Amino acid sequence: MLFLSSQESAEWSGHAEEVLRSGTAPGTYDGDIRPNLLSAFDYYIGTVLAARGRAAEGIEWLSAAALGEENDLFSAGFLLGFLERHNGRLAMPSVAFADPRPFMHFAGVPMMREARKRFIAQCGTTLPQFDEPLSMMDIGCGDGGLTVSLLRHLLETGRVAGIGEVLLIDSSPAMVALAEKTVRDAFPDVRIETVNSRIQDCSGSLDHRFDLAVSSLAYHHMPLEQKKIHLARLKPWIDHFILFEIDANNDAPEVYSPELALSVYQSYGSIVDAVFSHDAPVDVAIACVDLFLMAEVISLLTQPRGVRSDYHMLQSQWHALFTECLGPEFAPGCHSPCYADEHTTLFTMHYGREA
Repeated sequence: MLFLSSQESAEWSGHAEEVLRSGTAPGTYDGDIRPNLLSAFDYYIGTVLAARGRAAEGIEWLSAAALGEENDLFSAGFLLGFLERHNGRLAMPSVAFADPRPFMHFAGVPMMREARKRFIAQCGTTLPQFDEPLSMMDIGCGDGGLTVSLLRHLLETGRVAGIGEVLLIDSSPAMVALAEKTVRDAFPDVRIETVNSRIQDCSGSLDHRFDLAVSSLAYHHMPLEQKKIHLARLKPWIDHFILFEIDANNDAPEVYSPELALSVYQSYGSIVDAVFSHDAPVDVAIACVDLFLMAEVISLLTQPRGVRSDYHMLQSQWHALFTECLGPEFAPGCHSPCYADEHTTLFTMHYGREA
């Protein structure tokens, strides 16, 4: 992942202010920008303009960014396609995940499928032996597919003696209903409970202990200050917490900041490319991008902290959070990449209660 120096950040912000004030054309600042960041800079200016309602100028800058994109990082090109489908507006979908199909397509692309396979293997390696039936909560369970795959792996490898209870938590009614069916079909004799809620709205109502809490690409839907509150609430009720997340600097930076735009540019580019590259009906692939991935991108690029929907953090920030909120009773057990390229990393992080 590429980062800006404090001087570069100040220069980018200054250039953005000048563009907003005077309508400066693309290419004006090329000599001031690190060559490998030219497309990211043009993307930054284009998104600031589009977010401020100046779509035509924004598209001009994004088009300049797209011309310089290469090496499978085509974030500006993908955003241009979105704007063409939405009349030049950075428009949020009315209800994300109303239809589970876009998420299911996302989970099935080769990049995600391989990353989830590594995540499951890493869980089996880092967790201790459970001699009693396992109790598990899945925070942001999605369609339940990962839950089933993980539990089957733990059973097949002898890591657990059996499955006693599964608690499925998701804010989407369609997702939690599908997850319940998926898990119940796989484990008909297991006690399955569901909560249609965000974890930040139900963490205070837990009333019994779970051996394991898992969160896959879900715990980033709240800012750091809320992560601290709800992780502290979870702590008395869990013995192990395993996180599957994307490495990105999307929490602390404010909206319209160069740091946030550069992080979004990198963290979503490879993922959107993977979605469009995977064989699927065109309408499903576009729905996956527009109703899921681009919904997150638009929230990050247009909404201030505390309002936006996503707050991915850097791996170092997750470590600091777990150390502060779960330590000293919990210790790190695993920190491993599940997928990595030059700009994007998906990783596993496990903190467990020390015996």
